[in-house]
Amino acid sequence: MTKISAVRARSISIPLDHATSLSSRLVTERHYGVVELTGDDGHKGIGFCYVGSGGGRLFSEAVESLLAPILLGEDPYRVEGLWASMYQEALLQGRAGTVVRAISALDTAIWDRNARAANLPLYKYLGAVTDRVPAYASGGYYLEGKTPDMLAEEMAGYVAAGYTAVKMKIGKHDLVTEEARIAAVRERIGPSVLLMLDANNAWSDLPTALRFARMYEKYDPYFIEEPFGPDDIGNHARLAAATSVPIATGEIEVGRWRFAELMGRGGAIILQTDACVCGGITEFRRIAATASSFGVTLCPHWFHDLHAHLVASTPNARYVEFFPDDQVLNFRRLVDTQIEVRGGYIAMSQRPGVGFDFDGAALDRYAMNSWTQTGRQSDLAA
Repeated sequence: MTKISAVRARSISIPLDHATSLSSRLVTERHYGVVELTGDDGHKGIGFCYVGSGGGRLFSEAVESLLAPILLGEDPYRVEGLWASMYQEALLQGRAGTVVRAISALDTAIWDRNARAANLPLYKYLGAVTDRVPAYASGGYYLEGKTPDMLAEEMAGYVAAGYTAVKMKIGKHDLVTEEARIAAVRERIGPSVLLMLDANNAWSDLPTALRFARMYEKYDPYFIEEPFGPDDIGNHARLAAATSVPIATGEIEVGRWRFAELMGRGGAIILQTDACVCGGITEFRRIAATASSFGVTLCPHWFHDLHAHLVASTPNARYVEFFPDDQVLNFRRLVDTQIEVRGGYIAMSQRPGVGFDFDGAALDRYAMNSWTQTGRQSDLAA
């Protein structure tokens, strides 16, 4: 029987080339957590997550001190059992946030290892639905001096590149200024391109959110994303009932139970479940199955490198979020193979597992610490 013989983790910090604004915060750097997990048969898997714009070292500590000891010596094909053991161990340290993101990264690494051992791309190992998935171009960030015309030019550039769906940021400015931005974009891209709006938790009260939502209605957005904070399920549900614009959320939500509450209360018709946040591929699949019973669609958040595989193997998933500019999702600088979008679609790689590996030199360049060492030295050195 194959056993997990080594687990190691590292915390990464990559500065943004330009300070970039969301509706309510300024981002100057991104912290990531990465893991490698090796079986005694020699097959290795990788996992990763976004930690935030600070606190990256918490990730390595969670893996080394809390979670890796649970996995060593275990059968990597006992995926459900390993997930349950990690989650149980982490109950006191955090059922959300960095600890669950560490579980997510390790769970991804287990699935990746197993798919590589089977010599199958991850989406086929999971059970393929399709060999290509539609992608939307995610951008439209706030930058100093960026005018509505400049924003419209950016969005029109994505359409010219073949995307039939694009996303822009909203919620930073007043109603008049925000309407000028979306009006410029809609005029440039035309009526047939899907236009997604990302508020990044911009509003804290329903009357304000309603004023913006009703203004946006005439521009026919595909969805408004994260209008409120993730814990404010009640206002998500009330806004969804009061506007014709579909509400999307869930990118920083964790666990099937919270997603079930969100859907049960009518808080979202599109879930942006992130496998690197919610509890890994294992938990993503549970959430997707639950969503299917509610008639809810998934459009996963971030990390197209992983989520392309999950959309390609999930019947009720529709779009992969893709960042043409690696200034925003600068995790792309850590991997040796880049996904390409052609004609608005990602053609799935046939390489085993997730289809890429970490770039060792890039990890060394941006690392906040050395690799943690948990397991047999021979495996850790491989």
